[in-house]
Amino acid sequence: MPPGTVVDGELVIFDTEAGSTVFPALLGRITAGRRLAREAVARPANLVLFDVLADAGDDLTGLPLRQRRSRLEDLLTDAPPTLTLCPQTLDVELARTWFDELGVTGAEGLVVKDLASVYRVGGQGSSWWKYKRRVTVEAIVGGITGALEDPRALLLGRIDGRSRRLRYIARTVPLALSQRQEIAQLLTTPTGAHPWPQPLPAAWIGQLDRREPQPYVQVKPLLIAEIVVDQAYDQGRYRHPVRYLRIRADLNTADVEPWQP
Repeated sequence: MPPGTVVDGELVIFDTEAGSTVFPALLGRITAGRRLAREAVARPANLVLFDVLADAGDDLTGLPLRQRRSRLEDLLTDAPPTLTLCPQTLDVELARTWFDELGVTGAEGLVVKDLASVYRVGGQGSSWWKYKRRVTVEAIVGGITGALEDPRALLLGRIDGRSRRLRYIARTVPLALSQRQEIAQLLTTPTGAHPWPQPLPAAWIGQLDRREPQPYVQVKPLLIAEIVVDQAYDQGRYRHPVRYLRIRADLNTADVEPWQP
């Protein structure tokens, strides 16, 4: 690409054996330190490009997407394999096929864009719509943030079928007031040792904006919560905060799907 070219894209590390992206490998780059060069060789990253903002110093953000896409395709004509053009289609049925079938590769969903739209930083105020693949699952409440009488978010786990330990898998987005009031009446403190350390290690939380250990309130792991999750599941944990739906009083911990690494 010529000097003065500015693109919009996302770094991806792909595991060819598993046939999917590996997000934790990207997180590992942040803490690699002196091992960074070795990590880059062992797990090279691709830059998947989906827009171009400037070409040889020319500002393209005011052009419609269809023109920016054409310029991007031209720029990538002889690009190395590490620069990848994000697939795009006008075929609704093909897009639905991608949505249904590409989840196994780590694709979280689709982004729908208006071909006449100009570029806006962060997509704010633009004609973009994100459709993420979401399902409902159950998990065990192992802790909370906030106070026992006023829980602000749930910390969730599942039981490891081998060790029989409760493994941390996710935290919820902040609870609504009605949810906090309902759940507070059901929480109990543990009577013995708790399966999780205090505070939770930063690596467990796994979010780029949260690098400090997470203090929390330990609770007796008996409550089962139904939650809404997306496709981003790496090394036994959901990468994004999940959404709480309800307490499943009709289930016990043995009914919850076992933890999967």
